Amino acid sequence: MPQSELPPPPRIRAADRDRDAVLGVITDAVSNGRLDPEETAERQDAAIAAKFLDELMPLIEDLPEGHDLYSTLQLQSGIAPSGEISPRAQRGPAPLSPIAPPGSSNPVNSLAVLSGREVDVPAGTAEVTTYALMGGDDIDLCEVMGPGVTLTVTSFAMWAGHTIYVPPGVRIRDETINLLAGNEVKRDARGDGSNGTLVLKGFSLMAGHDVRLAKGYRPKDQRSLH
Repeated sequence: MPQSELPPPPRIRAADRDRDAVLGVITDAVSNGRLDPEETAERQDAAIAAKFLDELMPLIEDLPEGHDLYSTLQLQSGIAPSGEISPRAQRGPAPLSPIAPPGSSNPVNSLAVLSGREVDVPAGTAEVTTYALMGGDDIDLCEVMGPGVTLTVTSFAMWAGHTIYVPPGVRIRDETINLLAGNEVKRDARGDGSNGTLVLKGFSLMAGHDVRLAKGYRPKDQRSLH
């Protein structure tokens, strides 16, 4: 069938996380002096009222802070950079779509006291909450992360810390509160957001968490395959 005769794909509805992500970009742009109060209010109102992904995209198209998110929304909605509907999107979901829609799985909770365990966060999880006392878990996020995914990991730790493993392309936002403590994000684990965003929240006392690139993705692992 010629491309001109292909029916247009359905519009993709926006989730609360998509609207929140756009609002976050607008907030960053305001902090950098790109928007005046009137423009800010207009875009915030439009983001809150948006029902479809293609309604969110124009709100951040001209904001450098939203470059990665804009690209992700393009992939999810099936709109090519030229503004046309891509043939791939007309045949089905984009190949970089997450395994499961964010929020489709139950939240994950973990408790580590003088110990720790391996926690594989399943696809579709949106929230992880952990409590650690003189212990820590190995938390693997490779299955849950994907384009457009925002995962929040909230940790309350005392004299403890977790090791969090991420795949490439994950943007890390550290919003934790720390006392005599802090988190360390390894350089090779700092992605551009093309594979989702990890938001770290919670409180640490004389503790901290390490965010690392998952095994198999590290350069030394790739070299060992040759």
